[in-house]
Amino acid sequence: MRPFELADAIAVEVYRATGGFPRAELFGLTWQMRRAAVAVAANIVEGCARQSLKDYIQFLDWAFGSLRELGYFIILAHRLEFLRQDQAARLNDRYEQCARTLTGLIRSLRANASSPQALSPRPQA
Repeated sequence: MRPFELADAIAVEVYRATGGFPRAELFGLTWQMRRAAVAVAANIVEGCARQSLKDYIQFLDWAFGSLRELGYFIILAHRLEFLRQDQAARLNDRYEQCARTLTGLIRSLRANASSPQALSPRPQA
């Protein structure tokens, strides 16, 4: 799967998983997890719309930062017993897959950023 597809899948999964969180967490961990998950996908999409490779990479970096934030929230939600073991494991698996793919894309783009082909149109995420 491509980075956006993975980010989109984790966002949907986070929305489903946080639906069972305590009502008192609606503006706490529920909101934080949803915001971070959506930010991953949204930053990838926004980066694709940028005209320069440098800007694209910057948005991918922001997406990765939001993903790392989400990774912590998954651990915290499990420790607070808001997520069952199977939910946390599924989210963590999606997180790891998304992190590997996004890291690979960022590294690849950075490696090619100084080449003459960097001025060519870039592929979609």
